[in-house]
Amino acid sequence: MSDFTPRYQRILLKLSGEALMGEGEYGIDPSVLKRVAAEISAVHKMGVQIAIVIGGGNIFRGLQADSYGVGRAAADNMGMLATIINALALGEALDRLGCESRIMTAIDMIKIAEPYIRMKAIRHLEKSRIVLVGAGTGNPYFTTDTAAALRAMEMGAEVLLKATKVDGVYDSDPELEPSAKFFSTLSYEEVLRKNLQVMDITAVSLAMDQEMPIVVFNLLAQGNIQRVVSGQPIGTTIGGEK
Repeated sequence: MSDFTPRYQRILLKLSGEALMGEGEYGIDPSVLKRVAAEISAVHKMGVQIAIVIGGGNIFRGLQADSYGVGRAAADNMGMLATIINALALGEALDRLGCESRIMTAIDMIKIAEPYIRMKAIRHLEKSRIVLVGAGTGNPYFTTDTAAALRAMEMGAEVLLKATKVDGVYDSDPELEPSAKFFSTLSYEEVLRKNLQVMDITAVSLAMDQEMPIVVFNLLAQGNIQRVVSGQPIGTTIGGEK
């Protein structure tokens, strides 16, 4: 793994909450948590500055509001709190591997984490601390995909990496459609026009406006984060032609 040479010096990694579930249907799988932390640690040891936005779907999804009998705004707030739980867990796992981390949140909870302040987050990155950003944007009705695109731009990341359970972007669900077409590259316009369900429209539009490249890749394949950061042709690259 030490032969990898980073192409990017500062990245933002978007992790879904579901990525921490493993084969379970809920919560955090300890073995998966340790493996993901080890993958991130390996990239950190390459000298790459890493910010992470993590979802909360393994604990609660705001889109499930109706089934719980609560309003969307309240449900989204519950989902944002779930992201804090995941950030705390991943932060602890990284610290145990010797990676200094800082948890920052868009919702003030001083006794648990630092409030997200853009310049302070950048300073942490410059001091080789991994920054985990929880609570999305701090507002209901916005996804963690949108939060990831926003934070990537605010912190001056060179690329937005979206970790998924499949190899990249397809024209349909490859787990349901074996003949699904895989895209190695896409423009922002193609993602929007084809309505490809890789990230929400707001996140893609933000990235397009600032020409922020997005790489969608499979987190389940060991070493893939390092491969992507090293510029190897892994997953699907969206935009970023310049």
